[in-house]
Amino acid sequence: MESKIWLSSPHMSGREQNYVQNAFETNWIAPLGPHVNGFEEDIQNYLNDNNLVAALSSGTAALHLALILLNVKQGDEVICQSKTFSASANPIVYQGATPVFVDSEAETWNMSPELLEHAIQDRIKKGKKPKAIVAVHLYGMPYKVEEIHSIANAYNIPIIEDSAESLGSSYKNKKCGTFGDIAILSFNGNKIITTSGGGALITKNPEWKNRAVFLATQARENAVEYHHKSIGYNYRLSNVLAGIGRGQMEVLNDRVLARRKVYKSYTQHLEDINEITFLDEPEGFYSNRWLSCILTPSETIREGLRLKLLEHNIESRPLWKPMHQQPVFSAAPCYLNGVSDDLFKKGLCLPSGSNLTENELNRVISAIKAYFRA
Repeated sequence: MESKIWLSSPHMSGREQNYVQNAFETNWIAPLGPHVNGFEEDIQNYLNDNNLVAALSSGTAALHLALILLNVKQGDEVICQSKTFSASANPIVYQGATPVFVDSEAETWNMSPELLEHAIQDRIKKGKKPKAIVAVHLYGMPYKVEEIHSIANAYNIPIIEDSAESLGSSYKNKKCGTFGDIAILSFNGNKIITTSGGGALITKNPEWKNRAVFLATQARENAVEYHHKSIGYNYRLSNVLAGIGRGQMEVLNDRVLARRKVYKSYTQHLEDINEITFLDEPEGFYSNRWLSCILTPSETIREGLRLKLLEHNIESRPLWKPMHQQPVFSAAPCYLNGVSDDLFKKGLCLPSGSNLTENELNRVISAIKAYFRA
């Protein structure tokens, strides 16, 4: 049987081992240590723009803390992009709040500015001004930053920028993760760089950064004994995993270029297949191409292609199933235009790892061509 080709597997450089070995040699195996601080500084230096970083156990944890920092509580409403992974929406429910889902626009597949404004106006009419907006850079493609933030500012609603998939992407030469009132990153195993499991909260507000760290370390007060006035969480990233992250940060730019090269290979070798279209970058948008995605003419063709790839032991996956289609969110308000439903029916994520070999990439391309020639 042919060897497995994964959708997006971890890609170690070898440099991570040095930081992890240092943690063992210095016995910094306890949860916190110098690599946590170093990893935060590495991310801060990469993002620039006076951003502060709290390294956490996951992107989900970062989003949960972001909602807490924005005082989202029981009975509140939070607008969330519908076309996303469930972790963008789940923390809203952790807080006892209600997600309000907003559909996408076709140019970037991200939140529609027009529908966002309509949703805000309608929720206000219903007596529930949204407490926050969770806007996602889907598959590494930046959302329409100027339009989304202009609307949010007009209604004085803070934005949580979900950059879980977009480290290394930028909008008008400004890096994703620097636009929101608070932003989050993910270093899950399938992301562009990984700490095995991990994430980060980004803010320019020192008080919010300090509060996030406090809450992430069980909200322990500064006392000799274990003293708590607030409910806290075990959300801090460990020193060992932060060491992996430090090694990964050294090769982040290489990983972005490698994934963009994979995307370019797909577009060049599949351009003659009329049944396939790609998500182009609008002017001023720069995607890390975390996942290379295609659109097919129908759900039947998309599923047929997925199964053909599977026959060749190649992993692919439909685009995210929209949150408004998820049974767990069936009662949530939603503002739809059909774009995300259509993307889910027709869209497929192709193997996109920065560690794809030329032979593996050729196998994927050959299998796709064979399917459409059949």
